[in-house]
Parts: sequence; C-alpha cells; structure tokens
Amino acid sequence: MTAQLSIKQRYFFPQQLVSINWDNIPKHIAMIPDGNRRWAMQQELSTKEGHEEGGNTLIEIVKAACELNIEVMTFYLFSTENWARPELEITALMWLLHVFLLDNLETMLDYGIKLHTIGTLEKLPEYVQETIRQTKIATENCQTIDMVLAINYGSRDEMCRAVRSIAKEVDIGMISPEDISESLIASHLDTAPWKDPDLLIRTSGEKRLSNYLLWQLSYSEIHVTDVLWPNFRPNDLLEALLNYQTRHRRLGKQ
Repeated sequence: MTAQLSIKQRYFFPQQLVSINWDNIPKHIAMIPDGNRRWAMQQELSTKEGHEEGGNTLIEIVKAACELNIEVMTFYLFSTENWARPELEITALMWLLHVFLLDNLETMLDYGIKLHTIGTLEKLPEYVQETIRQTKIATENCQTIDMVLAINYGSRDEMCRAVRSIAKEVDIGMISPEDISESLIASHLDTAPWKDPDLLIRTSGEKRLSNYLLWQLSYSEIHVTDVLWPNFRPNDLLEALLNYQTRHRRLGKQ
C-alpha cells in the first residue's frame, strides 16, 4: 500500500486516475522499449549511456504499472539477433543488465516486483546468469507485479524449442500427434505461466514486431508512440492504457 501511494503522489493526479475504467485494465502489457541509441545520439552521449537511461526508465515504468493494477509487464531487452551488434555494445549491455538488477533489488522488494525471464540464458556471461538467478530467488515471494525480461529471446527460436520439446514427448509416447493443439503448443512456450498480452506498446515510432512474441500477440492491441524509450514516462503509459480502453477487442470473433 505504501508503494502504491508513493507512485500516485509522484506520477498521477487524482483526476487522471478517475478517467480509468478499472474493470478494463490490460493485465499483461508487452513492451518493445526502442530508441536508446537514437536518444543517446540526440543527447550527444554514448550508446552505453543511452542503454543506461533506458534501464532507469524501465524500473520507473514498472513502478507506475503497480499503481495502475497491471499484473505483468514483459520487456524485449535483448534479442537473439542482437548478438550481431558490436562486441563493445554487447559487453556494455550485459554489464548494465547486471548493474540494473543489483541497483534495483531493494526497489523490487519494496514494490513487490517479481523477476522472471524468457529466452535462453546459457549464452550470457556467467556473472550475469548468476545475478539473474539470485534476483529471482530474492523476489520469488513478491506478488504485486511480474516483471518479465526477454533476454536472448526470439519468437522463432522459442517456437523451435517448443516444437523440439513436443517432438520428444511424441517420440517417447507421452503424447500422440493427435494431442497437439494450440493450448499444448502454448504450454511449451516460454510465456506459459502468463496469459497472452492484452496490449503491446512499442516506442520510437517503429511499426514492426521484430520477432517478438509472434504467437502470443495474435489478438493483442498495439500502441505505437514516437517517444524514444528513455523519454517514455508514466504518463505515456497511462495514455496507452486509456487508448486501449477505447478499443473493442473482437479477438477474431467478428
């Protein structure tokens, strides 16, 4: 309760919260936080500083999401394709992820933010893997919001891993090919613990999915903003939520 009050006092005026339909909150929001490098160039800063500011934005947005009763936020941090970036940038990103988790652990505990990851972590530096493991352990009893970080994640890779897992189950006789269904496939995806996102928000004005949650976003609403990620503020999150509430979700039925 204390965390929620502090968020309300910091970010949202009462009249803003009155405009929300609390019966129509997007419980799961997926984010493509794009624009760190462009922001850094505009500010005449290094790419590393741009990513660092992006991390600061991320934790602020998750804290604000607690006030808005959002239950899950999934962030596309590092894709399977990002390994093609310059080695120095990759090294900096790994270090910044490590520092982000260490620096924000107390905040996560105070606000009830539980850490999860999707993607394959084995390719990450061991020290980053260990920090992720320890942060997951430390936040395992947090219940306000699930913060899901997509790291070394690509939707096609996720689907391939799911298909291989199902094929093994068929091979050993656990299931038959006739048992394969949408729900079975979904249960083998990294996102199995959560419902599909209600809303996708992409910053920086780009209008593509970038190999992100291709299965899960089938019926999600999409909100694109020109705001670069380091400039994205809780009021931008609120704007996306209010825009979502103006839409009629047909879910393929009409």
